[in-house]
Amino acid sequence: MIATIQAWFQQLYETTGFNFTVFYDPYDWDRYVAGLRMTLLLGITTILASLVIGAVGALLQSGPSRLLRGLVNGFVVLFRNTPPLVQIFFFYFGLGTLLPDLRSADGLRAPILSNVQWAIVSLSLFAGAFNVEIFRSGIEAVPKTTIEAAEALGYTRFKAYRHVVLPLALRVCLPALNNNLINLLKTTTLAYAIAVPETLYAVKQIWSESQNVLEMMLVLLATYAVLVGLLVWVMHRWERALRIPGYGR
Repeated sequence: MIATIQAWFQQLYETTGFNFTVFYDPYDWDRYVAGLRMTLLLGITTILASLVIGAVGALLQSGPSRLLRGLVNGFVVLFRNTPPLVQIFFFYFGLGTLLPDLRSADGLRAPILSNVQWAIVSLSLFAGAFNVEIFRSGIEAVPKTTIEAAEALGYTRFKAYRHVVLPLALRVCLPALNNNLINLLKTTTLAYAIAVPETLYAVKQIWSESQNVLEMMLVLLATYAVLVGLLVWVMHRWERALRIPGYGR
């Protein structure tokens, strides 16, 4: 089956000139798959980390401490109001140079955090800032009487947030959260700027060597269309599973 597909794309190139090397050249295919794996790693880790940042930030933002509320508000303003590419450059080229280096087993200097780890940190904080505001909007939609009832049953503030407020808020803010996570998945392409070998980086290497820009751009567009489509499908399934009966109808 694989040999048939490779032969078909090879013949397509010989007869029409459309050179999809990624589908018949094992070397290009391996580079493309490695880039796709890196994109999935960036997407999954940053989505999970940004959700944790959003949930914790919303808890602190609605807390009694003025200092913590101020710190969370400052974090949201800083990361929401500056471009994500600038943030990636700041973390990798700016903050990264201030950290001490490590020594590898062969005595070479190695940074504490690699470019991949800096990309994960930067993108997680960027999307987390938006998630804080999204979770906050959901929390404000939860009736205060519900929170008071939980506290009357003996829940501490944290337990009431974890078991009552957050699950209800999540159901309300899930459509907005859906949009932000889709944007985050697409924003992972910015990691290309610090040489993270994700899909765009791998595809750029292939078309630079094979001079098949149009074909690889089509492959790149199709790849992200499939990835975003899968995420949308998962989020819509989650949204339907958490739907409150009678709410919004």
